[in-house]
Amino acid sequence: MISQIVTLVGVLVGALTSYLSVTMAERARHRRTMATRWDQRKLDTYIEYAACVKEVADASKHSRLAEEGSETHKEFIASMEEGERRRSALFEALLLLADPPAIEAAHGVNIALWEMVKLARTHEPPPVAGDLHERLNTYHERAREGLGIRADSRRVR
Repeated sequence: MISQIVTLVGVLVGALTSYLSVTMAERARHRRTMATRWDQRKLDTYIEYAACVKEVADASKHSRLAEEGSETHKEFIASMEEGERRRSALFEALLLLADPPAIEAAHGVNIALWEMVKLARTHEPPPVAGDLHERLNTYHERAREGLGIRADSRRVR
């Protein structure tokens, strides 16, 4: 009788151990899957935001080169305004998904871009275009850090 109880307890302990190990493995797998999914979403948002910023900057540059009041100028201004609306929505997604350093860098990009947009609306020549590029480079660095991409892993060997 005691040997049967010991056997039964052994079976119960084995079943419980098996259940707990499978449950923990499933939870860990689920967490990894969710982390991968959010990292992919974050990467997509980083890329879309940067591409949109470049589109707005490009439209801004072209609008200043076109004759003020011409149809071409108006098209570039309309394209710039539409891009600015998209950039604003993408920035909201960044606020939800990105890490604070990347958000801060994106805000710096916004400030430089707003200056370019303002100058394009008034058809004034830009001071120096390097400010936006420097801020975009900082944004890219912070985005890579937020995604866990080490700086030395990007170097060509």
